[in-house]
Amino acid sequence: MCNLYSQTTAQEAVRRLFVGLEWSDGAGNLEPGSIYPDRLAPIVRHSSNGLELVRARWGMPSPASVLKTERDPGVANVRNLASPHWRRWLGPAHRCLVPVTSFAEPKKGGNQWFGPAEPGKPMFFAGIEVRGWQSLRKVKDGPTTDDLFAFLTCTPNAEVGAVHPKAMPAILTEPDEWETWLSAPFEIAAKLQRPLPDGALQLLDEPI
Repeated sequence: MCNLYSQTTAQEAVRRLFVGLEWSDGAGNLEPGSIYPDRLAPIVRHSSNGLELVRARWGMPSPASVLKTERDPGVANVRNLASPHWRRWLGPAHRCLVPVTSFAEPKKGGNQWFGPAEPGKPMFFAGIEVRGWQSLRKVKDGPTTDDLFAFLTCTPNAEVGAVHPKAMPAILTEPDEWETWLSAPFEIAAKLQRPLPDGALQLLDEPI
């Protein structure tokens, strides 16, 4: 399960990936670096007149069946799209793209980082998001209202599977994939919940 990734792409560089589309930036001043669950992170989502870059909190609402108290720490990764819990957020209006430059999977003694085999190739996690969700994330903070996101996982490719055989994030690297994920009917978009081809990632000593 991916619970750590890095995002160092400049905001303007993200915008340039979506030439010809209406675009707004509501993310404020983004600091590049590593991102952990329950932290704010940039996502690209639908706005009323195009796409917007905003910051949202990493962790979608948990299924009620898994909560033992009122506190909901959130779900970072989503695998089972057939679950009724996730089905309500699988339409285009709730899909988003999560910019990522490298991601980590746990291994004995620490983390193994992965990045694109082709240096500088843009990557996005295939994400889902919900806005204005009220929950108790941390007892000390009390109930909060947040924009939340998580991203899909899938079976791993060769590089990730050698370290973490259970799953890897669903990663989109091509403009037609980004468009499909954001706008296509679910039966088409769902096909993007698949591993990158073997050889598309390289192992890294540190995040990029």
